[in-house]
Amino acid sequence: MSPPTSPSATILCVEDETSQLFLRKLLLESEGYTVITAESGQEALKLFKAHSVDLVILDYWMSGLNGVSVARGMKRLKFDIPIIIFSAYQSLPGEVIGVADAWLRKGETETADLLDEVATLLKRQRAKSASCE
Repeated sequence: MSPPTSPSATILCVEDETSQLFLRKLLLESEGYTVITAESGQEALKLFKAHSVDLVILDYWMSGLNGVSVARGMKRLKFDIPIIIFSAYQSLPGEVIGVADAWLRKGETETADLLDEVATLLKRQRAKSASCE
């Protein structure tokens, strides 16, 4: 597992299954990230507006607002926010294309894939920010 690109990176993790949310939070915090959690799309949008977030991890299928709807709302507020969407689906749902920066399938390699993708997206985001300064 690679170390985070910055110990100060703040990740908003959104999952309506409490046990999954807790496990992802523990995993990300063990890597040095600050993690804010939400159990619904509505709560996630409120937290996104209230906090400075560096990356978002969303469950695709949640009651109320689904992950794609939440991602669209967040991109309207901060167009360059990196977003990872998780799904149990075998293939990428078409509506995810253009909204999420990464799509991960829930399953056996979820932990390693998540940490790799988080590190990659944060590194890319920081490189973009540095080139704009």
